[in-house]
Amino acid sequence: MSTSIVLTVVADDHPGIVEALSQVLADHAGNWTESSMMSLAGKFAGILLVQVPPDKAESFVSALDALESEGIQVVAQRSGTAAKAEGEREFSIELVGQDHPGIVRDITQVLARHQINVQELETTVQSASMSGESLFMAHARIFVPEDVSLEKLQDEMEDLANELMVDINLED
Repeated sequence: MSTSIVLTVVADDHPGIVEALSQVLADHAGNWTESSMMSLAGKFAGILLVQVPPDKAESFVSALDALESEGIQVVAQRSGTAAKAEGEREFSIELVGQDHPGIVRDITQVLARHQINVQELETTVQSASMSGESLFMAHARIFVPEDVSLEKLQDEMEDLANELMVDINLED
């Protein structure tokens, strides 16, 4: 059995960051299982899930700490397997609209009120093709508890979309 470790990584963006991480992992007989990484405002940011043999977990985490001397900050947290709760249903949310502060907060307030877990969230801002205005786009994967009324949730999301002047689609 392997030990699951979630890593968050931040560094000034430059070539070799992913290679340094993968080398430390390989040195400890680990497996790179899932990740999401990108460059944001000149910084490299990533989150990844790795598996290492239990007897190598401590030395692996220590070796990651040594990457600090190369300007790579890594936070490592051991993790169990997070399973979807009984009866939860998976949906996605697609949102597009003119960018303004508070969109993510307003949407997640509705979700939190219904005890909905945000499993994944990706956002971007880009120029609209015709107007050149800033266009906010979001994609979320959510787990909705069995006892939540989808009709009520859809109504609340539509009301919020009208208030924010954005398009929101809830899809299964």
